[in-house]
Amino acid sequence: MTAFTPLDLTVLLVYLLGITAWGAWLGRNYRSGSGYFLGNRDLPWGAVCLSVVATETSTLTFLSIPGVAYLGTLGFLQLTLGYLAGRVVVSAVLLPAYYRGDIATAYTLLETRFGTGTRRFTSGIFMVTRLLADSVRLFATAIPLALITGWPYSVSIAVIGVLTLVYTYFGGIRAVVWVDAVQMGLYLLGAICALWVLQLVIPGGWSTALESAAAAGKLQVLDFSLDPSIPYTFWAGLLGGGFLSMASHGTDQLIVQRLLTCRNLRASQKALIGSGIVVAVQFALFLVVGIGLWAFYQGQPFDIPDAIFATFIIDEIPVGLRGLLIAGVFAAAMSSLSSSINSLASTSAYDFWAPLTDSEGDEFRILRAGRVFTLIWAILLIGVAILYIPMSADSTAVEVALTIASLVYGGLLGAFFLSVMDPGANQRGVVVGIGTGILVVTAIWIFAPHLVGWPWFVLIGTAVTMSVGAGMSRMGADGSRETSG
Repeated sequence: MTAFTPLDLTVLLVYLLGITAWGAWLGRNYRSGSGYFLGNRDLPWGAVCLSVVATETSTLTFLSIPGVAYLGTLGFLQLTLGYLAGRVVVSAVLLPAYYRGDIATAYTLLETRFGTGTRRFTSGIFMVTRLLADSVRLFATAIPLALITGWPYSVSIAVIGVLTLVYTYFGGIRAVVWVDAVQMGLYLLGAICALWVLQLVIPGGWSTALESAAAAGKLQVLDFSLDPSIPYTFWAGLLGGGFLSMASHGTDQLIVQRLLTCRNLRASQKALIGSGIVVAVQFALFLVVGIGLWAFYQGQPFDIPDAIFATFIIDEIPVGLRGLLIAGVFAAAMSSLSSSINSLASTSAYDFWAPLTDSEGDEFRILRAGRVFTLIWAILLIGVAILYIPMSADSTAVEVALTIASLVYGGLLGAFFLSVMDPGANQRGVVVGIGTGILVVTAIWIFAPHLVGWPWFVLIGTAVTMSVGAGMSRMGADGSRETSG
């Protein structure tokens, strides 16, 4: 293995320390919880668009997506069809509802429709899901740091987590959004550089690599199979990916918080739909990198799929540029982690702490509480990431994280659809519907994982939640069917 040189380390440290200091500086003028968590609702839609993309992909795209293509085909790209379609639905159905009132978190909308219990229940689901899924992201990012330094994964995770905590604690959402935009440009540059280096190190260059990949069937993009056990098909991508995108971008505070920082509804819609186009380009770019890695390593097995691209960077990328690429990996992880910490702190402060302490409307107290919750959630994310270290050798982190999120996204999306589409839905029905939807999908995942691929989980969960929620809302307290008139 080529040593990580002093020049590489200098580039890495200068970038990480610089981006951390800049992010902290961006939050120098905060005086309220609204400023800290929503940027006073005046951020430009272009920056928000890039922040949405960086938040939902970041390190998982950089490290895991090449591993997906290395192990399989380009079929993962089919998910982007649904990703774009789902964003269009959210822009038309849910975003207008968010902008009709003074909403601080995604779950405030459910409170206005069903009551405080529903808001807290869904907010709690969000917290648990984000804690588990984003801990996986944090673990994935520790891989290259461990390869470079020789540190244990636990130490690598702690270093990344602490650096991220610094600028998130001081910088708030404004720092998160603007740092995201810069970091996304850096890791896209990293992918382009990797394509160039692969051209040089693969015997025969990209023409030979693509010929070999085509002969092995790895360039297949579309699969019209109706088998639900196959995770990456056209129908799973369009329908499953669509419902996944509707849930992640319409009900998850991680993304909704960014959309609420835009100046108006129109700007928020442009940021959301634009992000779908950028994500498709990103996925295509990193999947092609994975094909190049497969050709270079001739398909040899790796203990951890997410280590394939990181190993290539360390061994093959030129000195100096290698440091910049690794900085891009860390920066991408920090952007995603900071987004998670800030959104978890906002739901804790607005959905739980403020109502329980009679502090609603006291923005200064909410700001102080928000910073305390920022510290708490950072510690929890670091701890759970360390617990995840015994990673499965046949799964990439991106698939693990998406599967975890998909278990509950259907329940959340079904609740939001009931809130805007079913005038007869009530709190009891919605809560029971959410619980049933999550239980059904979890049971499928545990007992029949080989029969139904994870991209279908959100669609199934949404259907169950809406059906049960609508039915239970119309049942009397004694279980009898309620009638009007």
